Amino acid sequence: MPTVLAAAVEHAGVLLALFIIIAAAKVMAELFERLRQPAVVGEILAGVIIGPSVLGLVQPTELISIVAEIGVIFLLFTVGLETKPQDILRVGKKAALVATLGVVFPFVAGYLIALFWGGTFIESMFIGAALVATSVGITARVLGSMGLLDLETSRVILGAAVIDDILGLIILSVVSGLADGAVNFANLAKTAGLAILFTVVVGLFGARIMTALAPRISDLHVNKPFFNIGLMCCFGLSVVSLYFGVAAIIGAFLAGMALAEATEGNQKMRVLTSGVTEFLVPFFLVHIGMQLNLSVFNDSSVVVLALVITAAAVVTKFVGGGLGAWGMKRREMAQIGVGMIPRGEVGIVVAQIGLGMAVISEQFFASVLFMAVATTLIAPPLIKIFYSEDRDLDGVEDVIIDTDISEDFTRLG
Repeated sequence: MPTVLAAAVEHAGVLLALFIIIAAAKVMAELFERLRQPAVVGEILAGVIIGPSVLGLVQPTELISIVAEIGVIFLLFTVGLETKPQDILRVGKKAALVATLGVVFPFVAGYLIALFWGGTFIESMFIGAALVATSVGITARVLGSMGLLDLETSRVILGAAVIDDILGLIILSVVSGLADGAVNFANLAKTAGLAILFTVVVGLFGARIMTALAPRISDLHVNKPFFNIGLMCCFGLSVVSLYFGVAAIIGAFLAGMALAEATEGNQKMRVLTSGVTEFLVPFFLVHIGMQLNLSVFNDSSVVVLALVITAAAVVTKFVGGGLGAWGMKRREMAQIGVGMIPRGEVGIVVAQIGLGMAVISEQFFASVLFMAVATTLIAPPLIKIFYSEDRDLDGVEDVIIDTDISEDFTRLG
């Protein structure tokens, strides 16, 4: 009996944590919407408030981390459903240049700052690597809520984020190898080659295959066949992408793109997926905020370092991404630059790897953690400002699809 009671108490604790997260996220999202600020900023700040740094109502756990990961996977899958492969291919060269400059500038800046601050060679390399990768989930969330995923600049950002992830993987592999004492270039080339091959093959042929299979899928007797097949593709390609060396969210995004042109079932799948996405994404955003430990900033030197690294992270991505879009209008270049700013969970993961290998100090780890959360908070308002002329944002709901969900659910039965 005591065992049963203990299990019940544990389950109640889990449910209470989930309740606090979703309630805090939605209250803060409502508050920021009323202030005409992006809801994602409020949801991330909700994590800071209820997390260990302030109220301590919820502690980061493995379960919350898993739910957060599923949330960002669904977010990128939904974005993929809005993005046809041909749209990405049309901006491929531009996206590649944006990604390359958006990697080189932050890496060099992070390396030099850490070196100037007394960091070792390996430590400086890790700080540079932590500034490299873009957290496309944040940008996608904001652009989707504003109904701007169909713009050319949005496609450039999404395409650059995919390339950015592969480049970041290569840099992290090299830096980790140096920390271990040697770099295995054969394995590095193999991993990079497989990651590129996986992305190109799924991007080029995935949509053709799924479009061809669409009539057969509609003949299945299972309830909501396209939605169920979509879920299988989403999680299946997320797992496969990890084995090929790229982030799970890239696999989810590619799965969505593969289904984007299957017009027969795409609209139904978008409606059903959006409901799941709206439920899960707040956990991803709140989890980012919960990672920030404010107590480490009692040391003024850490505060200064964190601010310097954050400023460098913002400026280098903005300049690198903007220059990569050279030839477009200045406003469009600026839009792409701000879209590449957020680091989110990506920078945190790189810093955690360095800390786990005992090659970066607590001072640098805390500064990178602050940078990851700060850039995630800074980017959404900037995105809204720079994109304000493209759409009238008044009355736009914070959903990724532009249809009335309740009506669509009624039609779907």
